[in-house]
Order: sequence, then C-alpha cells, then structure tokens
Amino acid sequence: MRERVQAVIDGLVESGAERGMQVAVYRGGELVVDAVAGVADPRSGRKIAPDTPIYCYSVGKTMTSAIVLMLIERGAFGHDTPVAELWPEFGAHGKGGVTVRHVLTHTAGVPAMPADATPDALGDWDGICAAIADSTLWWEPGTRLGYHAYTFGYILGEVVRRVTGKPISQVLREEVAGPLGIADEMYFGMPEPELGRVAVLEEPEEATKGFEQIPEDAPMFSTAPKAIFPTAAFGNLPQVLRADIPAGGKMTARAVARLYAALLGNVDGVRLISPERLTEITAVAVEGTDQIMGNEAAFGLGFPLGHPVTGERTVFGWAGVGGTYAWADTATGLTAAVTKNRLSMDFSTVEAVTKAING
Repeated sequence: MRERVQAVIDGLVESGAERGMQVAVYRGGELVVDAVAGVADPRSGRKIAPDTPIYCYSVGKTMTSAIVLMLIERGAFGHDTPVAELWPEFGAHGKGGVTVRHVLTHTAGVPAMPADATPDALGDWDGICAAIADSTLWWEPGTRLGYHAYTFGYILGEVVRRVTGKPISQVLREEVAGPLGIADEMYFGMPEPELGRVAVLEEPEEATKGFEQIPEDAPMFSTAPKAIFPTAAFGNLPQVLRADIPAGGKMTARAVARLYAALLGNVDGVRLISPERLTEITAVAVEGTDQIMGNEAAFGLGFPLGHPVTGERTVFGWAGVGGTYAWADTATGLTAAVTKNRLSMDFSTVEAVTKAING
C-alpha cells in the first residue's frame, strides 16, 4: 500500500495537479502509510514534510466533534442538552430549543455568521459568539438540514468553553492531541512562532473562476460574507492562521488520521469514545437535501456519512474546501487522510489516493 500511495502522489505533483501533499493511513491503531510529495512553499522551495501543518478548512471539524463526543462520553452534558442550558445567552430570540444534537447534525437553524464579519473579526471569540447568540433562527430546530459552515465550530466551541472553563484550543491540546502525541501537528489557532512551519495555500485560476461564478443570491452567501470565504488568500493570512476557528483546522495528515484511529479503537492506550458511542455516532441521524449547499447529505452525530467518492456508507469523515479529506471506515478498520496545499474544485485527488489505499 505504501508504495502505491507514494507513486500516486508523486505522479500528481509531477503532473502539476498538486503542489504539496501528505497522505497517512492507520490500520488497527498503527501507522502504515506516512507519505509526502512536493513543496510546502513554492516561493522558497521549502519541501513538504510529514510534520508540516496544512490549513484543511472543514477537516478541522473532526477535532471539534471529537472533543464534544469525548465530553459527552464523560457525562459533561448530553446530545439532547439544550445549548442555552450551558450557554444561557444563546437562548435569545427563540433559540432555547436548540440542542447539542441539532448542532452536531447541522439542523440547528443557526447557520449564519455576522454579515460584517472580517478575517480580523474571526479571532474575536467573544464578539463572534455574542453575535451568534443574538441571531435569530432560520428554521425550527431539527426540521431542516443545512450546513453550518462556521457556526458549527463557534457554537460547539463555546459549549466546550462554558463546560470546561477553557478555550477549545486548550482542550484540544490537553485532552486529545497531547495524549495522542500530536500536539505540535494539530491546531485550531496556531501560535505565532509556529506560523513559519505551515504550508502555503494556492489555487489554480479555474478554482478562482469557479468561486466567482457562484450566483450572488446563493444561500451560502447569506451565511457568511465573501471576506471570510475559504480561499487560498484567506487561508494564508497570519491573523486567520492564529485564530481559533473550530469550524476548520491546521493539521498534518498523520495527526488527523491518528485522531480517527482513536475514535475507532485504541491507539497506544488512548481511546476517545466507547464502542457503543461509535455505533451511535455512525448511525444516520439525519439525511436529505442540504438547504444551504444544495447537495444530498447524510449526517451521524458530528460527522458526514459516506465517502465523497465511493459513497461507501461505512465511512465517516470530514472533507475540506480545496479537496482535502480525512476519514475512518468501520468495516475495514482503516483511517486515512489526504492533505494538500493546492485548492481544487473536486475530489479527484482523494479518488486517486483512495484507489491506491484500497489496492
């Protein structure tokens, strides 16, 4: 498997389809593939390494979901605990019925960020959370499915802060990444001294044009202003790299694949959730047409279900803008991640790597 994967990613970089890539695969808690190809920064020629963090956008929701599920496992709150019970201000304007389950399944009806949000504002945790708490419902909680691209992270992140008394980034480091030995390869906000390690994002002209061709009245533009849409330029901003944005994350492939392995089973003595909880979160909780994105979607508690290329329903995982993906397969016991710094409009790279993994 290792040789097949390396050959595929070498070919993708050589062809110009990708600039820098990482692929990692775990089987039964053991790292069996840790492959890299290409450069992290085309301007300097800095090579990508296994420990090079990459901003993988929504793949970072993996970390947020894992933390919330871990806290539920410990009895800190439940799936059906109202968010306002933990964060009273959130109950304003009729949102008292929104539960943790609704947020985990993108049915809360609170998908919109402040219309004037800027990259600088994303680092103002209290300000963003206050604006979300003061927002109104788009639909009755639980009645519709609609992607909560940013608010998923801020709502659950504030729940974590209210329950633990710590920022979610600190909980990530102390309770998840640290015990798994990946604290320096997995972040929400990166410390300033670490920014020189991160891969530089880029996007081909066709990706930029594709973004520009999205109609101005598309529902997604009602949930967040264009200033904070996940482009390469946005993801390279120092203030964005430093900000705790738990709807996304900066990570290595081997770190996020290891986290998924710890959701499936034991990894060097660390298991994040019980087998019973795993069964619960990988069952279909909601499915239907996404009212924001327009696609058909199925969610368990905290994770989309089904591989984006193969459609395999024993797979759960998070994809990120630009063609990154990390996942676990309950049928095979494999977990894997494809991370890269060239944003694409499709998942053709994930498809090629998945074929190499599956043989």
